[in-house]
Amino acid sequence: MPTTLSRLARAGAHVSTLALSIAFGLFAAQPGHAEEVTLTVALAANPQMQTAAKLIDNFYTKHPDIKVKFQTLPENQLRPTVLKDVATNSGQFDIVMIGAYEVPLWAEKGWITNLSQEYVVNDKEWNADDLIKPIRDLVSFNGDMYATPFYGSSSFIFYRKDLFEKAGLTMPEQPTWDQIAEFAAKLDDDSTNTAGICLRGIPGWGQSLAPLTTVINTFGGRWFDENWEPQLSAPKTKEAINFYVNLLKEHGQPDAAKDGWQECLQLFTQGKAAMWYDDTVFAGPVLDQASPEVKDNVGFALAPIKEKPGSGWLWAWGLAIPKTSKHQDAAWELISWLTSEEYIQLAGEKAGWGTVPPGSRKSTYMLPEYQKATSTYAELTLKAISDADPLKPTVDPVPYTGVQYVTIPEFEQIGDFTSQQLAGAISGQMSADEAIAASEEKIREIMTDAGYIK
Repeated sequence: MPTTLSRLARAGAHVSTLALSIAFGLFAAQPGHAEEVTLTVALAANPQMQTAAKLIDNFYTKHPDIKVKFQTLPENQLRPTVLKDVATNSGQFDIVMIGAYEVPLWAEKGWITNLSQEYVVNDKEWNADDLIKPIRDLVSFNGDMYATPFYGSSSFIFYRKDLFEKAGLTMPEQPTWDQIAEFAAKLDDDSTNTAGICLRGIPGWGQSLAPLTTVINTFGGRWFDENWEPQLSAPKTKEAINFYVNLLKEHGQPDAAKDGWQECLQLFTQGKAAMWYDDTVFAGPVLDQASPEVKDNVGFALAPIKEKPGSGWLWAWGLAIPKTSKHQDAAWELISWLTSEEYIQLAGEKAGWGTVPPGSRKSTYMLPEYQKATSTYAELTLKAISDADPLKPTVDPVPYTGVQYVTIPEFEQIGDFTSQQLAGAISGQMSADEAIAASEEKIREIMTDAGYIK
């Protein structure tokens, strides 16, 4: 039976409406055509996924009977929305975008499909061997993939080379946090409304706590000791938290407690910040969105260190299929396309090579066009990814894994509460020490209730 799409195309009717529908992936199957499937996909609102939505008509060319409805949400809204859906077996979504933190926890609970056994083993064209191993491991559980990596990343410093030169400063390939603080003090310029540095201050375990936890790690701190005793008030952890809060209060952007990566991206590309520490995935968007003055002067350096080297985080956003999806075969068709070599080539040609999903496939870094477009940061990105060690994230031993998070179910509650307290410290409502004390009390309560400590 011909599809609705092909019949409309042959009839030549409603062309403009159809084109608009395809562009946003909202053209649903018409009643009476059971062979058509509409997939509902929950995505994070980041630049790479916005590109995917714009390119969806290329997927329809090969799969005219599969329609796609994207529900794009900010990270702080995406996580609870998707968690509620899969935990309650609501079946609202056929594909969910989840991070490295969720994959092993949800796989162990049986909430998401084992893609290695169900699909990857039979889809040789998808080329699983091409995946970058540290990133593949992040979306795996017990050796099997439960999500496919849309992109993988670490963290590093973005900085303005022209402002550094003007101030007589030189950025090392891997600076220390003490150097970064000194640079920020010298580059902070009220006369031009330029902050010395932009950092995430907005609450959320995946927002402000992501960069802050890397600072804790490299300062020699940790969230818990080997017996799961909270360590926020331990000297080195407290030193790291105070350093981060004070750096933002003294030389960060105004109203930093309200800012996440979106705001820092905007501020840096508009020339309102001399440095920014954040995800390597934003290197392409920075160069794509920056004003000419900024774009021609962007430099990159490895994540700052103190005691522990290799302090960048390690992250992957992956696409997973909830067990409740009624269209799992169709879901795999979309997932395999969005995470394929073919898609990366298409995204580069249609949207620009700096916008393709980085850090997922080795072949991406072999493409001449990609090498040319990313020559200033691709090598640093791969080095940062390879240097990060989620199995040994801290100086002293810990009972957990994860670089910028702790891979236990309770960390979401712990991180969200703690980051709320720290936002109060950043905005001046309380001291950092007061925020630490309140957070540690709450953490102890959570960990006691969960049975980690007595």
